[in-house]
Amino acid sequence: MEEDFLIYNVKDEDEGLKIDNVLKHKMNISRRMITGLKKNKNIFLNGKEAFTNEKVHIKDEVSVNLAKHESQDIEPQNIPIDIAFEDKDILVINKQPGIVVHPTKGHPTETLANGIIYHFRSMGEDTIVRLVNRLDRDTSGLIIVAKNQFCHQAMAKQFEANQVEKLYYAVAHGEFDKDEDTISLPIDRPTKESIKREVMDNGQMAITHYSIVERIEGSALLRIKLETGKTHQIRVHLSHIGHPLYGDTLYGENDDSELIKRQALHAYMLKFKHPRTGEDIIINTPIPADIMELMEKLKK
Repeated sequence: MEEDFLIYNVKDEDEGLKIDNVLKHKMNISRRMITGLKKNKNIFLNGKEAFTNEKVHIKDEVSVNLAKHESQDIEPQNIPIDIAFEDKDILVINKQPGIVVHPTKGHPTETLANGIIYHFRSMGEDTIVRLVNRLDRDTSGLIIVAKNQFCHQAMAKQFEANQVEKLYYAVAHGEFDKDEDTISLPIDRPTKESIKREVMDNGQMAITHYSIVERIEGSALLRIKLETGKTHQIRVHLSHIGHPLYGDTLYGENDDSELIKRQALHAYMLKFKHPRTGEDIIINTPIPADIMELMEKLKK
């Protein structure tokens, strides 16, 4: 297992800080992760093993070794995955429609995670599948996988703080009155057992921005920006205002099976800060073939 060091060079304003504070406030490492690093003796000051109560001085180097042996009860399977971006910290997959993201009791194999584990092992990487975001089985598009605990917690914070820009393409039924609008309505499940979500007064606030990319008689191609990320948010919001997605059998009332075999929804763009470098990462994918074919059918 190769060592993987996250490094911080002490600045003037850090003079006299304890390593513990450097890890928490300068390197943005969680308390839980610090505990693990201490236990495994993976905290260093100027290349030497260090304790968290030691003080740092200008030009010191604080580093932690992120590498560790990990295992996960997911069977590696040679399932093709479309890699949109990858480095030693992050893997971004362009998920195809019709594939479940993570194994469940009823669906333990043939998932995206099975394919990701196979990819990691074939590359000689000793890591596990840490999903940062998820998509419904029949929604296509970008999914982020963190390759270590530090990047997973950093990316989760960005999502929780709505600092990740998420853009979607969708094809919806109906004639839209406006070229762009914002839907700000709370959604939740009517019962704990319900798969379906609804707009509910006591639900969780959800905000969806949409704009028309192309109008087709009786329908439209939309560009959608999520300000929040609730389950089924786009599908619920658009259905509620009378514009369900083509192919959406849960929230739509039309039989679109002759036009498309799944909901016409694709997560095409993500913009986020790289957890290690802080640089902006922007990833784009094209509209999938089946959604393009749907649009051609609608034009005819």
